[in-house]
Amino acid sequence: MKELLGKPVADNINEELIPQIESLKIKGVVPTLEVIRVGAREDDLAYERGLLKKFESMNCKVVVKELDLECTQDDLEEAVKEANEDKDIHGILMFRPLPKHLSEAGIKELIAPSKDVDSMGTASLAGVFAGDKDTFPPCTAQAVIEILKFYGIELKGKKVTVVGRSLVIGKPVAMLLMGENATVTICHTKTADLKAECKAADIIVACAGSAKMIDSGYVREGQYVIDVGMNVDSEGKLCGDVDFSSVSGIVEGITPVPRGVGSVTTSVLLKHTVSGALKA
Repeated sequence: MKELLGKPVADNINEELIPQIESLKIKGVVPTLEVIRVGAREDDLAYERGLLKKFESMNCKVVVKELDLECTQDDLEEAVKEANEDKDIHGILMFRPLPKHLSEAGIKELIAPSKDVDSMGTASLAGVFAGDKDTFPPCTAQAVIEILKFYGIELKGKKVTVVGRSLVIGKPVAMLLMGENATVTICHTKTADLKAECKAADIIVACAGSAKMIDSGYVREGQYVIDVGMNVDSEGKLCGDVDFSSVSGIVEGITPVPRGVGSVTTSVLLKHTVSGALKA
């Protein structure tokens, strides 16, 4: 069994970005991401610290726009509009979920598609579904593709079962996989005989958000499993949608949780921001 670690993938993305960042530097441009955050949730702050560290290490920049928990819808909309109009901002990332008194649906449609580096808006997702290469896919969905390509896992003509149907991961990753000429089946927790659908696949992408639901009964030898899940098990430990200990002795390769897909997502976000700077 091969453990498909995320760090080598992220390192490879970073290495490929260096000449692009250098070429922008010569023109006086620093790829810059604006994070719009309402309040100060600890998980948001932890992710923010990771972003700041990653971008700084690559001579790029993160600007944080922090709004008070009691801010109004107008305050938040104004922050997005300002980021849209700022020529020095090349990507916008809004932390979710928002407080209940704010409308996420209204806000995400305001983000300019050219700066929507995590594909929050409907226009951005429509571009992903239409196969528009100028559209930024959701970072986690793109991270799945980056991992498969880095490890030389063939997608053309292969059967892929995606377990999960969210607009954040399941549906967009299915579109990206089809763009690589894979034959994709989208399943979910209500799929009849989900085990058979998974066993029939060459590759399983698990993104249903259900801790350790995919165990040895869902897999067979020769498969690759990409575990996108991020859950907490009964012992309070971080785990994926796949029961790693049960599956790892059977399949050809699998991403661990943590140290798998999540390790690549930040580098994809950086890649999208650099791309936004190049296009601007």
